[in-house]
Amino acid sequence: MAVEMAEQPDVLRRILVEGAPRIRAVAEQIAARRPRFVLLTARGTSDNAALYAKYLFEVRLGKPCGLTSMSTTTAYGARPDLRDCLVVTVSQSGGSPDLVASTRAAREAGAITLAVTNNAGSALAGISEFHIDVLAGPERALPATKTYTAELLALYLLVEGLRVPGDLVAGDLAARALPDLAESVLARHDEVRALAARYRFAERMVLTSRGYGYPTAKEAALKLMETSYIPALSYSGADLLHGPLAMVDNISPVIAIVTDGKGGQALRPVLERLRDRGADLVVIGGHAEVGRAAAGFALPTDGVAEELQPILEILPLQRLAYEVTLARGQDPDAPRSLAKITETR
Repeated sequence: MAVEMAEQPDVLRRILVEGAPRIRAVAEQIAARRPRFVLLTARGTSDNAALYAKYLFEVRLGKPCGLTSMSTTTAYGARPDLRDCLVVTVSQSGGSPDLVASTRAAREAGAITLAVTNNAGSALAGISEFHIDVLAGPERALPATKTYTAELLALYLLVEGLRVPGDLVAGDLAARALPDLAESVLARHDEVRALAARYRFAERMVLTSRGYGYPTAKEAALKLMETSYIPALSYSGADLLHGPLAMVDNISPVIAIVTDGKGGQALRPVLERLRDRGADLVVIGGHAEVGRAAAGFALPTDGVAEELQPILEILPLQRLAYEVTLARGQDPDAPRSLAKITETR
């Protein structure tokens, strides 16, 4: 896991240099088909990447976009009319039977199907009309790290390619600084270890954000649960106020991902409510909000578009899951009861 986390700057560079032209070509072909709406299909970590893509499709493209429930197809046999619909299936391995089956059914129902995977030879890539390889290289650790950030960047470039079809640099310029920024974030091990020491005995954690940062909260919670076994609950800041706030007290660690932009602005009233309750608040985000929290990790967000910040936000949180697990005397590379490819049906 540590080795693969460290590979992420190089993976981002590879996507920008080698992957971007292919992604633009796929985007141009799909744009020519003029899909009216988008459905996203995924599981686990890739489901959080798909949620990020949902924000991109709706905010950047103005396309109605939803996350599918695969059991409607695989268990109930539903066959909705998907003409003029783009169905994007996101999967690191491209091998889960339900992903393959639901994508096949979507194509038979008239959808434009696109697989986003780390395996060009997978069954999912083969059954889909289009395919994007995220070029992360083999990922051997059970907790997915580099494939997640690779999926985020590939999906961002796809949406930018759809937004400005035929533009040879659509999205590239905005993302060009990411590999170096990621390298600088990953180098700050000591800061993350200090947070891990603070929370090694936590009985539960709450993670919250809004907007583009919400998928980061969900992915960080997943990483904490699958490596350290700490129950980690993730909520949109808006949903947190609709009931779950009642469980927060002065011994409950709350990690808030405060994206520098409209999502962060929308989260500020939630942060005030958390402070009022005496929560042990940790902020991952810009310097201003970190300075007002009990602890935090300041990200280099100056000049980084809000929609790209999730690629940086998750990095210290991946490391936090790793360090907390080590501090609890467990092995982050061998989570119990997990397999690299989960075969759901």
